[in-house]
Amino acid sequence: MDAEPARAALMLRRLRKIYRRVNWFSRTTKSLKASAEHLDRLERQIELFQRETRLLLGQLSLPPTGAWMGRLQSNDGAPASGVFPYSTHCRQDCFEQDYFAYWTRRLQEHLGYHRKLWEFVFICQALWERGAIRPGARGLGFGVGREPLAALFAAEGCQVVATDLPVEEAIAAGWSLTNQHAVGLEALRKPSICDDDLFNRNVEFRFADMNQVPPDLTEFDFCWSACAFEHLGSIEQGLQFIERIVECLKPGGWAVHTTEFNLGSNDQTLDHASTVLFRRKDMEALAARLTAKGHQVAPFDFQPGLAPLDRYIDVAPYRSEPHLRMAIGGYATTSFGLIVQRGA
Repeated sequence: MDAEPARAALMLRRLRKIYRRVNWFSRTTKSLKASAEHLDRLERQIELFQRETRLLLGQLSLPPTGAWMGRLQSNDGAPASGVFPYSTHCRQDCFEQDYFAYWTRRLQEHLGYHRKLWEFVFICQALWERGAIRPGARGLGFGVGREPLAALFAAEGCQVVATDLPVEEAIAAGWSLTNQHAVGLEALRKPSICDDDLFNRNVEFRFADMNQVPPDLTEFDFCWSACAFEHLGSIEQGLQFIERIVECLKPGGWAVHTTEFNLGSNDQTLDHASTVLFRRKDMEALAARLTAKGHQVAPFDFQPGLAPLDRYIDVAPYRSEPHLRMAIGGYATTSFGLIVQRGA
């Protein structure tokens, strides 16, 4: 009888010893994993700081104020012909043209050197010179936020379907907190651009996930997005969106989009992130995919520009002006405009 308690006590001591070893091993493994993750974060931060330091060393100060301040003058202007025969990126010389002042006035925006304004003007001018903005034309916008484009197209007599993320997804992504998300028609209403009656007749709002474009969105004359498809999760998801959205058009219809473009590297970039940076090779690969399906892509113009603001890199916290180039994750970036026509 005495042997049983002795064996039980021995077994208990062995179990406690095993437990202590397992517990030590578990703590050590977690500690090593945490240390490895910490080192990975430090390595990424060091790489980011190195890239941004190189940008800062190359751009120690703003260009002389005489090179940009006070150069832009509002005028009546007019749309132009043949301004954007190419898919291209934001450059200083665009801002100093009459057509740019015209579209800025129509959009009720401040005339200044800011890439977001260039995106709006690029979309308007590229569609206008291709005859897409006309009474009765059907337009489809993605990730519209609170931008003025839907109101302007409605004022021109276009029938517009404007879309943005469902509210829950926008909140999760942080877009609602930064006032960049549309929650309905009221977010897009701009009475100074389009009177309410015309707006109500010509604009419809729908929630839509750009990664899962609703199949009933078809037969449009044109579609657009202004710096939206770089937020879809990865470079590949962004490229797939552009391929998918062409199917929303009628044969011969036009798609005009702007996105973030990596000026500093055709190799390293940001991918699989909340904001990705497209490279030249990504655009060329996209053009090849679209062309293989019978669509037309406006030829690419990757010339960086030679004006002072084409060489200035804005670093966070970003300026309201000038802001044509910016540093994102240590890369020099700007806005790129893409023009696609659906094939027959």
